[in-house]
Amino acid sequence: MSELKIQHILTLTFLLSKGAKYNFVTITTSSLGKNIKKSQQAASKHLLELENSNFIERIISGRKISVKITPQGYSEMVKLSQVLQKSLQSSPSHVILRGTLVSGMGEGAYYMSLKGYTKQFKSKIGYVPFPGTFNVKLEKKEFTEAIRQFENMEGTHINGYSDGKRTYGWVKCFKAKLNSSIDCELIRLERTHHDTSTVELISKKNLRKTAKLSDGNKVAITIPINGK
Repeated sequence: MSELKIQHILTLTFLLSKGAKYNFVTITTSSLGKNIKKSQQAASKHLLELENSNFIERIISGRKISVKITPQGYSEMVKLSQVLQKSLQSSPSHVILRGTLVSGMGEGAYYMSLKGYTKQFKSKIGYVPFPGTFNVKLEKKEFTEAIRQFENMEGTHINGYSDGKRTYGWVKCFKAKLNSSIDCELIRLERTHHDTSTVELISKKNLRKTAKLSDGNKVAITIPINGK
């Protein structure tokens, strides 16, 4: 029995969407190619290969092609769906970042104490953070790349504001745990002096003292990807 090839999956998916599980549906190779983002020649080849593998039946009348998925073809798609669903459900629901604790430039304590921020922190994340941020220098490129995805995530949004003299940028907070046990928030800032290899954490606790850490210590940050 032939196995379903990866290049045929989009073709069968398109045919299923047209009702080809139970019915012969009329298509053209040009429309098929357009929908699966392949050339007309490639689409025609896919249909021939699927037919030869007994995944579809074809009726050709002039330029018209009527196609129906066979029980074997449908069964292969069901197997694929089950494998994908299992993989999606078992995938980790968190991001883990690893790095080294470093000292900041002292600005975190100032900004985290501003009333324009503290009122919002209290109402939106439930506490006013300990003055200052906990800065972690990420160790490897895989972690600096992983952190980029948070740029497009909503998180808990702390609005930027103006005090009449200067404007302060927004802050996005994501629930996290330091070394798997200490609750904190990963923050992403509209404006920061740090490069992308440094991330900042806030907490209602002094994270350095609570975790008994100092500069140079290795740490791990766990962030649920579905949490704010």
